[in-house]
Amino acid sequence: MKKDKPRAALRHLTLCLLGTASVSALSIGAAHGQTAAQDAPAAQPQQIQTVQVTGLRASLESALNAKRQDNGIVDVIKSEDMGKFPDTNLAESLQRVPGVVIDRDAGEGRNITVRGLGQDFTRVRINGIEGLATTGGTDSSGGTNRGRGFDFNVFASELFSSLTVRKSSSADVDEGSLGATVDLQTLRPFDLKGFNATIAAKGKYNDGSEKVDPRVAFMLSNTFMDRTLGVLVSGAFSKRRVLEDGFSTVRWDNGPSSGGWCAPQGVTANPSTSTATTCGPAAQGVPRLPASQAATDAYNAASNPANFHPRLPRYGRLTHDQDRLGLTASVQWRPQRGTLLTFDMLYSKLDATRQEDFLEAISFSRSATQGGKPQISVVEAQYAPNGALLYGKYNGVDIRSESRFDELTTTFTQPTLTLEHKFNDSWSMSAKVGRANSKFRNPVQTTVTLDALNVNGYTLDFRQDPRAALIGYPFDPMAANGALGIIGVPQVTSGTQPNTIPNTTTSEIRIRPQGATNVNDVGQFDLAWEANEHLTFKGGINKKKYESDTYEFRRVNQNDTIFAPPAGANLGTTITGFGKGLDMPAGNVTGWVIPNLRAIAAAYDIYCNCIKAGPAGGPGDFTLSSITNGNARGNNRTVTERDDGFYLMGEFRYDLWDIPVRGNIGVRHVKTELEAIGYQAAGGGTAVKVNHEYKDTLPSFNLAANITRDFIVRVGAAKVMTRPQLGFLSPGGTVSTTGTLTINTGNPLLKPFRAKTFDSSFEYYFGKNAFVGLGLFQKNIDTYIQSLRNNVPFRETGLPLSLLPANFNGEEVFQVTAPINTDGGKLKGFELNYQQPFTFLPGWGRNFGTVLNYTKVSSKIEYAVSPTSSERIVDDLLNLSPKSWNATFYYDDGRFSARVSGAKRSSFLTRVPGQNNNDVEGKNETFNVDVSLSYKWNEKLEFTLEGVNLTNEANDQFISRARNSVVVNNVTGREFLAGLRYKF
Repeated sequence: MKKDKPRAALRHLTLCLLGTASVSALSIGAAHGQTAAQDAPAAQPQQIQTVQVTGLRASLESALNAKRQDNGIVDVIKSEDMGKFPDTNLAESLQRVPGVVIDRDAGEGRNITVRGLGQDFTRVRINGIEGLATTGGTDSSGGTNRGRGFDFNVFASELFSSLTVRKSSSADVDEGSLGATVDLQTLRPFDLKGFNATIAAKGKYNDGSEKVDPRVAFMLSNTFMDRTLGVLVSGAFSKRRVLEDGFSTVRWDNGPSSGGWCAPQGVTANPSTSTATTCGPAAQGVPRLPASQAATDAYNAASNPANFHPRLPRYGRLTHDQDRLGLTASVQWRPQRGTLLTFDMLYSKLDATRQEDFLEAISFSRSATQGGKPQISVVEAQYAPNGALLYGKYNGVDIRSESRFDELTTTFTQPTLTLEHKFNDSWSMSAKVGRANSKFRNPVQTTVTLDALNVNGYTLDFRQDPRAALIGYPFDPMAANGALGIIGVPQVTSGTQPNTIPNTTTSEIRIRPQGATNVNDVGQFDLAWEANEHLTFKGGINKKKYESDTYEFRRVNQNDTIFAPPAGANLGTTITGFGKGLDMPAGNVTGWVIPNLRAIAAAYDIYCNCIKAGPAGGPGDFTLSSITNGNARGNNRTVTERDDGFYLMGEFRYDLWDIPVRGNIGVRHVKTELEAIGYQAAGGGTAVKVNHEYKDTLPSFNLAANITRDFIVRVGAAKVMTRPQLGFLSPGGTVSTTGTLTINTGNPLLKPFRAKTFDSSFEYYFGKNAFVGLGLFQKNIDTYIQSLRNNVPFRETGLPLSLLPANFNGEEVFQVTAPINTDGGKLKGFELNYQQPFTFLPGWGRNFGTVLNYTKVSSKIEYAVSPTSSERIVDDLLNLSPKSWNATFYYDDGRFSARVSGAKRSSFLTRVPGQNNNDVEGKNETFNVDVSLSYKWNEKLEFTLEGVNLTNEANDQFISRARNSVVVNNVTGREFLAGLRYKF
């Protein structure tokens, strides 16, 4: 069967949805070079013609025609031209695909979840090469990405011509995904004809930061020598400045946690070191409340294990400043008929700074040795029936103004060389080599604090708004040289220099530079033999070497304490205008004094990596260490994986009882060799290397049947696997003795996630360009990996007390975290899709239309509760939203187009079991609305206007199913973009 010109026509068919792109399903076979003539039912031969797609109507028609010819379940978004994706962010474009939902950081899409399976279960390939782009987010959004999840916010959407989500598995697609494989494709010169040049420019306004930022892109392409040689270059630059305001708690805990409250006089003393009149040692001078029934009642209510309070209640402002630059280059050469050589180069750099300013009460989550909760007296306390704090008034509270500043850079480079050759009408091959290199650097991560100790009359009031407490301070937080200042460790002239003040948390300077490098080298060879018009055999081999290396440094003074500043030093400044867009209760603070990092850095010379004053390891020591540092040790690790795989697959096309059927059946075999290096505490940081190996045989099957001309049924089944999260594979561990007390260990002998998947799809095409479909899916997860956390006194961990600072006694409760394999469970769900142009309406009404989808997913995963208990919690898979939907309504008359899109995601879990005596942690539902308008002035010039996040949707995180207590409630503002595109 001859297929050169029809194949070229189909390959260069451009689709367009929502004015600029299309969402459709494409067959896996077509994605690997099958022709439209092959995909058509054998009983219905067709004459294939090139279709010129220029608008929304044509794009929707092309999408449905492609969908009818699919073997598997593949959704695609294609850009009509450079800079014309329907969204400014790749993740936000992907959320238009049925079953895909996203998670945001700083108001921008960062990661995706496909059919209930989160970022760790999704592989991403760029120009056919698997890559891993990583960046650093806020702590509440996952922090620095040290896992396998892909950060889509590293790249400008203008660099890509198509995004493909492969939901079903076939043998010729690399292993490693339980959820989906996402293919990102940059534009190539042979995708276009002749000379092309485009420039796009936009201005973006954020109503939170009240800043206007630029976004520009260009593309230049040409073909030469009778279209045997082509060259394309493109680039994009954007700036983004955002203010993120909100209220957060860093989780909730119950009454007895951290040693309980200070008991009033007349009640059995707590802590046990209390005197008759003071909380704890008399030297601290923190008075107990006088004896009264009211004081006793408040203390008893607050001490009830069923009643919960915020651990770190605080107002916060985060200032994000990002510069994103991307460049692509592509050269294609066709030396002879049937041979194509393609070289692609992708470069992306994300430069960012982030400043986090918090006004917080730190002692609710701290132990007696840190001057924490046992020094707090409960003056008043009101709780809801579910145990959530409604109102509290407290004495002896430590207040802190904390500022953290980060410099963040992600540099991604990827060269790819692809050779495609057709030996004759029956035999063809392709070969591909490439390297994806992602380098994340966080050279500056510095936190400084101002403190006020043992403040009386502090209030927390959730009665007006359970998501944003009204906090009352008994002093003016805006006052310069007021209650907030640096509390340093006294410097002694003789004897031993103490590193801390007993039973007190003093001011701190934390310095934590860190980074991560991920390199993926890939080589692949594929061979295909078309035996006849009904049957094609494929086979291939691939080799991958993946290296992940992370590091972190911290001060050798693991308390992060400091001496008092020089006399007369002015080390504070202020922020103002806090709370815009939050709709907070009346009376909340709108600004406060914050540490002036630049002034503090100069006064203390904090970046000298040296001892400025006093003994080694003391408050004046700013020397940094890594593997010998108990706090930093666990983030110094290296993982190397070598994956060798091969596959065999047959593609078939027959008439079965007069029903045209097509599909594929095959098997993939892969061997994974792992080498993990971490550092353990013995000897001050001893390197430990562990090797591990496992093999997987992964069969797959896909079938599509045309029951009638307009009704198609598809089925698919496969075995799949996903390798363990990178952070879990280190044989080392870390002990953190500042902030939240934690111990983290890894397990390099973990088994991978393994599952059996079953998919089906029922599609009915009615009317012109109208479609309704139902997709059913089930994944039986046989092997799961869970991060297990327990709260354990340090003395019970088996670790030596020498790892603790001098002011710790071993009774401090640490969160101990370790990964384990569990049995998993089942995940199942369905997708509904509906698409229809309103051509039945009269007049201009026929230019309207809609694209709708709805997904429902459920799962029952077994989670272990304790390493010493057989108890299990059965709950949803992490990151799984049981319900999600996407609705787009559009108008397109060929010159003017408009769309409004809404994306709804129901609440989902992020941790099971939850921390601090809670069952679960998660994020509440979101509803995002975007609008886009465009007007073609002529064939060359087009004007655009867009609105993003028009609902100013909050990042609303919770803890506890019963209480739904707020953990984070931040907003980042609405964004408006106006601009133009010009084609030369």
